[in-house]
Amino acid sequence: MLMDIGLVSAGLVLLFVGGEGLVRGSVSLAERLGLSKLIIGLVIVGFGTSTPELLVSVKAALDGVPEIALGNVIGSNIANILLIVGISIVILPIAGWNRTAVRDAVMATLVGIGLFGLLFAEKIKRFEGVVLLVILLAYLSVSYWLERRSQASKMYDHEAEEFEDVPVNKPWTALLFVIGGIAVLVLGADLLVKGAVSIARNFGVPDAVIGLSLVAVGTSLPELATSIVAAIRRHSDVVLGNVIGSNIFNILAILGLTTVIAPVEVSARFRDIDTPVMLAASVLLVALLFALKRIGRAWGIAMLVTYAAYMVYLFTSGLTS
Repeated sequence: MLMDIGLVSAGLVLLFVGGEGLVRGSVSLAERLGLSKLIIGLVIVGFGTSTPELLVSVKAALDGVPEIALGNVIGSNIANILLIVGISIVILPIAGWNRTAVRDAVMATLVGIGLFGLLFAEKIKRFEGVVLLVILLAYLSVSYWLERRSQASKMYDHEAEEFEDVPVNKPWTALLFVIGGIAVLVLGADLLVKGAVSIARNFGVPDAVIGLSLVAVGTSLPELATSIVAAIRRHSDVVLGNVIGSNIFNILAILGLTTVIAPVEVSARFRDIDTPVMLAASVLLVALLFALKRIGRAWGIAMLVTYAAYMVYLFTSGLTS
């Protein structure tokens, strides 16, 4: 058991370190290639901070534990809103967001509804994964076009700037960050999946519960770290852009790529319990962005309490099932 806990702990650390290295190296290389902050924030940061979810989900699908693969995506989206946004709001109430955040929050909700529809089949097939990737390309294209037209919206520019604090001065150093980050991520994903599956077997907890909780939170560490720093710096748009963008990428990119590589079997619990929780959290965030001009700490506390209650339900229901 101690070995399994060690594997999970090492995997989480490696995923965080590898994700940070990959994103910072990629941002530095992109800047040297003359790419705009808009492209860097929209594409590179978006993909980079979701890389832990991608590698863990692909590894889990290939290892024959699809509940961890799918649970990782759905659980990460729940954690992004209820846990990460909740913590960020408790640190500093969110205010002053722009239309881009509202637009993307609506998009994340619609994408979640699309995922809910896919869960009525026994398996998410490769063709459906391709469709998810096509929708992702369309979303990125439209977002880029809209951001270029808008002078007021700089959400993606600000996301890129969050990763410029630690300068990578030389091209070869940036490349080393990228290659090293990928290698560390691969190793971290392998250790995390092995340890998580073993713990689930030893405690009699379903793979889905481990995927929705331990694995999901672990792969969301890059988003958590970025959001906490952004909240401390009063960058509300970065907090929202980081979380909402990650939720869109998790379904369209992570689940899309995973199912193209290895079709994912669907457990009924995801359709009956967990995806409705994810959709409820998404609708709540959209409603708050539409109805309020400032999301205060009371809402942050409510989100954290709700997430804690969901975690308690996951494990109590998992142990008795």
